[in-house]
Amino acid sequence: MKSATRSASSPFFISQDIGTARPIGGISKRSFDILIASLGLLALSPLFLLLVALVKLSDGGSAFYGHRRIGHNGQTFRCLKFRTMREDGDRVLQEYFRANPAAYEEWRATRKLQNDPRVTVLGSVLRKLSLDELPQLLNVIRGEMSLVGPRPVVEDELELYDAAAVYYLRSRPGLTGLWQISGRNDVSYAARVAFDTHYVENWSLITDLVIVFKTIPAVCFSRGSY
Repeated sequence: MKSATRSASSPFFISQDIGTARPIGGISKRSFDILIASLGLLALSPLFLLLVALVKLSDGGSAFYGHRRIGHNGQTFRCLKFRTMREDGDRVLQEYFRANPAAYEEWRATRKLQNDPRVTVLGSVLRKLSLDELPQLLNVIRGEMSLVGPRPVVEDELELYDAAAVYYLRSRPGLTGLWQISGRNDVSYAARVAFDTHYVENWSLITDLVIVFKTIPAVCFSRGSY
């Protein structure tokens, strides 16, 4: 049996060989990430600044939101997004669950709500167009995420991966991936885990390029986004 260790900033026990392994793709994948993310930030900077202003002016709250997610080797990081929810969202969600038990079951099964009471009017538009995820280009440049990979998960979600969690932990989480171009929220969570496992087991730079190009129409047509 493989010995296990706990990362200093991770709540998970991971085997020593995984804990010291580099992310899949090595230098070629990392170079691709830095190049495309840098060009993307440069090209989208006017839109980026406009969205900062719109979110800030919509309710006076912060423009960005950083949620604690699990990254490569179980390291935690703050996954950046434009804020799409009310700042008292935790309270709103608990009250909603108490009044709507069926919604709680939907949350337990998918970690998503099709009609999330926390989401603002502007936030629903940003989510529909996937514009809320643009700040994750900064996570990519910082080395916390990759352009392509499994979607970043919270601690409770990784437990749903069960034995497949070992594949998730071998890669940096991605800004896009097989899940995004295959229906997103229209597919089951088990299918999402299968997509992530397949991606890590069969990674190639060509695959990353194909997924990036397929992400464009998937975002434009808002496939499975809410």
